[in-house]
Amino acid sequence: MPSASFRPSPHVTDVTMPTYEYRCRTCDDLFDVRRPMSESDAPAECPQGHADTVRLLSVFASAGVASAPPVGAMPAGGCGAGCACAASR
Repeated sequence: MPSASFRPSPHVTDVTMPTYEYRCRTCDDLFDVRRPMSESDAPAECPQGHADTVRLLSVFASAGVASAPPVGAMPAGGCGAGCACAASR
């Protein structure tokens, strides 16, 4: 299977439109299309001009390092205002 190249969408200032990711079945290229949700199922042509594309399931990812408290440690005040462990302290 050929390796896919990924080209992110150009910078767009309108953040109200979601970005949908597609894969071309002909050339295996991955590409993004920014469009209104009402057009989410509309066909998308790949940058190479091929029409046989499929929309991919996008997942949210966050890059960074999360630090966990030591085992058995509890944040001040418990888990939160509505938590039973907060009332028991």
